Amino acid sequence: MSGDKARPEPAPRIKRFYQRAEAAPLEGGFGVLLDGRPARTPLKTQLTVPHEVLGAELAGEWQAQDPDIETPTMPLTRLANTAIDGVARERDGVIESMAAYAGSDLICYRASAPEGLVSRQAECWDPIVRWAEKATATRLTLTAGLVAVEQSPDLIPAIARLIADHDDLALAALAMTTTMSGSVLMALALSRRAINADAAWAAAHVDEDWQISQWGEDAEAARRRAGLYRDFLAAARVLDLCRA
Repeated sequence: MSGDKARPEPAPRIKRFYQRAEAAPLEGGFGVLLDGRPARTPLKTQLTVPHEVLGAELAGEWQAQDPDIETPTMPLTRLANTAIDGVARERDGVIESMAAYAGSDLICYRASAPEGLVSRQAECWDPIVRWAEKATATRLTLTAGLVAVEQSPDLIPAIARLIADHDDLALAALAMTTTMSGSVLMALALSRRAINADAAWAAAHVDEDWQISQWGEDAEAARRRAGLYRDFLAAARVLDLCRA
């Protein structure tokens, strides 16, 4: 037997099984018809979203699949599935777990050197700190290094209230941006339009971008980052539509 670790087998490909995907008003919102039949989530719930524009964009994702259905290229559909099959069933738990990020949020932990990185963190993160302090009526404690610092006991409850002010779809998008960045404060600033998607992406990747500027980036890392960027923009799009 070989000593090499077994590699996981790739997910089986699903052949496109429909001729036409089109957006349509459905009970509970807007969805996608596949040859006249409503598309469904992995748990067999009807795929619907509350916004007509988003319904059309979902249909565009389904129509673009050819010859196989490749879910990594369908970030809006995956977000909608998460909202319907996951967030809607565990909403309170999602809010609680996201609010907990505020206790050790990325943007509160700063580098002490080199000077260029310190400056870039301040440039990207300080506007979010100012917004968060105003939005939560608390003062954030910042630190240089990885030693844990305590935040105001009022911070997490205030953050939880801001998170709860999102419907299930927006909450799924907020959760994605939070876990991708390590910062619920950044995700909320994006949702509240205190920063735009480009500023949020930059804030989430300050350290990584600094390393790339110093040492370069290999092709595999670049491909992975491109996929993450696609997902991030989809989440930002959902947040923007939900605030329209």
